Amino acid sequence: MATYAIGDIQGCMTQLQRLIDKIQFNPSTDKLWFTGDLVNRGHDSLGVLRFVKGLGPAAVTVLGNHDLHLLAADAGIKKIKKDNELIRILEAPDKEELLAWLRVQPLIHYDKKLKHTMVHAGIPPIWSLKKARARAAEVETALRNDDSYKIFLASMYGDTPDRWKKDLEGMERLRVITNYLTRMRFCTQKGHLELQTSTEPSTAPAGYAPWFQHAEHKCATKNIIFGHWAAAMGVTTRSQFIALDTGCVWGGWLTAYCIEDAKRYSVKCDC
Repeated sequence: MATYAIGDIQGCMTQLQRLIDKIQFNPSTDKLWFTGDLVNRGHDSLGVLRFVKGLGPAAVTVLGNHDLHLLAADAGIKKIKKDNELIRILEAPDKEELLAWLRVQPLIHYDKKLKHTMVHAGIPPIWSLKKARARAAEVETALRNDDSYKIFLASMYGDTPDRWKKDLEGMERLRVITNYLTRMRFCTQKGHLELQTSTEPSTAPAGYAPWFQHAEHKCATKNIIFGHWAAAMGVTTRSQFIALDTGCVWGGWLTAYCIEDAKRYSVKCDC
């Protein structure tokens, strides 16, 4: 039995199939973890959604910012152009079933036995794993509640507040939690976010650093798997912070990481 975490797919179904063949995945004994952003820029987002959902208990995924964007488009909050890949999902006969499934996926997945945690973008240095999981649960509750679902999605977009405060309430509170877990790359030691820069970790804006480089990170002793940062190309400064977005949709690689033995497997992409 093996557990493989796979980086951002963004609709690249052909490459996903190649990677699964390479690791000789067996759905009856193995498990796949997905770092989020199942959909958007690739050639078959609909196929990826159907495949991952169809794996049932053999798969775990967390929500990424592109997955949330799809939900917002379906809710009528964001308009999608007719030539956008996501239209195929929104016009699919099984759309309701697929998006109902996507909507209840977590923002953080924690496996006590394997001692690994998975999140799309990262965990800010000011949060312990316990607090991060509790904050993620607040957003998950809003997403799963029929009364607050569309209200949350309509208020989700925006770069402020740029820092967590305990007294934040309502949608501002949920927005900053969402930005940490699904959009963050650079921040300060105190958790101030810089959300405009998506370049390599070595090119941090003045006063900021990659979230995983802060010396006093409260999750420094935890194993954190994440995606989102294609420009990082799977490289971090700490072995326990495991980056898996290796730029598949940009012509890079799609990468899997075996949690049991820390081996990586990649396939070249031509999206």
